[in-house]
Amino acid sequence: MVSDLVRAELGRVDWASLKCGCGDSAEHLPLMFEALLTAATPTEMIGYTLEGHVEVDTNIFACTAPAVGVIMSALAGEISPLARGVLLQTLEFVASGADDECRARVQEGLRTLLHLGLTGDAQDAETVADICEYLELAGEDTEFYMTLLRDRAAAKTKRRRAV
Repeated sequence: MVSDLVRAELGRVDWASLKCGCGDSAEHLPLMFEALLTAATPTEMIGYTLEGHVEVDTNIFACTAPAVGVIMSALAGEISPLARGVLLQTLEFVASGADDECRARVQEGLRTLLHLGLTGDAQDAETVADICEYLELAGEDTEFYMTLLRDRAAAKTKRRRAV
């Protein structure tokens, strides 16, 4: 399911006016997001990827910053573990090579990311820890959460999500 927040975020951007990593305009990105967020199986995701569109080998494009807004909106709601993994991995690639605008957009959603890392599976925890590391955040709070995330990733367990 695609949430109202994600639809609003998709609708506020003139995707056709933005350059995509594939070389075309980014007008096809809303369809990509919809397919990723509604896929029930990996097979249903075949042909729909953000890699090569939002980022290519950590290179970003005009569509990347608005796409980060869509990703953060999706991650703030209920989505499948499959979609969550794909979106977190995309954020990891963006954070590892992004410009300041994209990094700031990822950082704005830090609490959402921390929540996902601390309540999701071990892979989620590891990916969120990596994102935080790429953002080069500093301070006692960051060290505290990084330790929790790394311990969670090492434990390879899944906590029950709070309702």
